[in-house]
Amino acid sequence: MAELKILYGGQAVIEGVMMRGRNFVSCAVRRENGEIVLKSQAIPKNVYAGVWSKTPFLRALPLLWDTLVLGTQMLTWAANVQVIDEGNKTNDDVAGSNPKSEITNQKSQEGLSQNAIYGTLAVSLGIGIAIFFALPVFIANFLGNYGVTPFWNNIIEGVIRLGLFLAYLLAIGRIPDIQRVFMYHGAEHKTIAAYEGGASLIPAAIQKFSKEHPRCGTGFLLTVVVISILFFIALGELPLGLRLLSRIALIPIVAAVSYELIRFASQHRNIFVFDWLVVRPSLALQSLTTREPTDDMILVAVAAFQDVRGQEEALAA
Repeated sequence: MAELKILYGGQAVIEGVMMRGRNFVSCAVRRENGEIVLKSQAIPKNVYAGVWSKTPFLRALPLLWDTLVLGTQMLTWAANVQVIDEGNKTNDDVAGSNPKSEITNQKSQEGLSQNAIYGTLAVSLGIGIAIFFALPVFIANFLGNYGVTPFWNNIIEGVIRLGLFLAYLLAIGRIPDIQRVFMYHGAEHKTIAAYEGGASLIPAAIQKFSKEHPRCGTGFLLTVVVISILFFIALGELPLGLRLLSRIALIPIVAAVSYELIRFASQHRNIFVFDWLVVRPSLALQSLTTREPTDDMILVAVAAFQDVRGQEEALAA
C-alpha cells in the first residue's frame, strides 16, 4: 500500500510524546513502573481534513486548535498519569510505614481536574500576553517620548519582544523537569525525521537523525516574532491603546503568513535566501527547546507514532 501523504506533527508532554496525524492523535507516556501507556482519539474531520486545512493562509488556523485544545487535552492526560503515580507512591510509602493504615489519596487517584488545567492555561495566557505583548509596547511607547521615530520605535519593540522570548526559553531550560520535556521534544523530532527519511523506527536508527526539525513550533514562534515587526512597521505610529490592541488582533494574520513562509522555505531549502534566513535560524533556536533523548524516550515516541500511523493507514484502507 502506498504511504499516506500526511505531515505528521506532535509535541512533548510530561514524560511522553503526542503524535498527531490528519484524522487521529495518539499520546504515549512512560509511567513510574516503566510501562508505556497510550491514549488515542479521533480528530474532528473539519480540523485537518477539511477544506480550510488545504487553503493557503487558512490552514495555519488548525495550529491554534492544535496547541490550545488538542495540546492541552494531552498535557492534562499526561500530567494526570504522573499525578496518579505519585499518589500511589505516596500511599505505598504510608502503608509501608504503617501496615494497618487504610489512608488513601483520593485526589491523587482522580488526577488534576479539567477546571484546574484550563484555569492554569488561562492564567498562563494572560501572563504571556502581558509580558510578550503589553510590556514591549509600553517600553517602546515610553521611548517614543524621547524622539525615537515610529520606524525605529516599532523595530525596538520587536527586538524587545524577541529578547524576552529568548530569555524565557533560556530560563525554563534550566529547570530539570523541563529539560526532560525538551528531551522528549528531541525524541519526537527524531522519530518523525526517521519516518520521513525512510529509516527503521528503532532507537539505533532514529538516534542518527537530528533533534531539530524544520516544522518545529519553536521555529514557528521565532518567525512570528520577526514577521510581526514588518507588520507593525507598516502600521506606523498609533495611540497606545490602539497599538496594544493591534498587536493582539493581528496574531492570526501574522501566524498565517509565518506558517506559509515556513512551509514554503522548508520545501525550497535549495534556495539560499529561504534556507539561511528562515530554516537555519529556526533550527538554531531549537537548540534551546530540544535535548538529546535516551533510547527509552525514543521508544515512547515510536509507540505514539506507530499508534497514530496505524490508525491513519487503517482508515485509508
